[in-house]
Amino acid sequence: MLTNLLHTFPEAAKKGAEETFETILSRPNLCIERIVSSGQASPPDFWYCQQQGEWVMVIQGAAGLQLENEPDERVLRAGDFVNIPAQCRHRINWTSSEELTVWLAVHYEIPAE
Repeated sequence: MLTNLLHTFPEAAKKGAEETFETILSRPNLCIERIVSSGQASPPDFWYCQQQGEWVMVIQGAAGLQLENEPDERVLRAGDFVNIPAQCRHRINWTSSEELTVWLAVHYEIPAE
């Protein structure tokens, strides 16, 4: 079980081979995960468009987040966070290649009333 967000990284992440996703907590309408990036970015012309909202925070490292409805990318550094509403198209333009970028992501759904 993961007990510290900044320790015990998966080998694939440490070697820069791939971005890794680890579920920390999963409940109905809620999923918290640690994402570890090592220079990865969204593929060209690819946009995420998720059914659920996502609150994300950079714990370590840096990344460039682009929201489709904003002309400029948001540069996120350690401690920066953003809420991405459901159905908001977004992409990661870059993540740091000098150090691991560690994200805390909270995926949530707001139940219909």
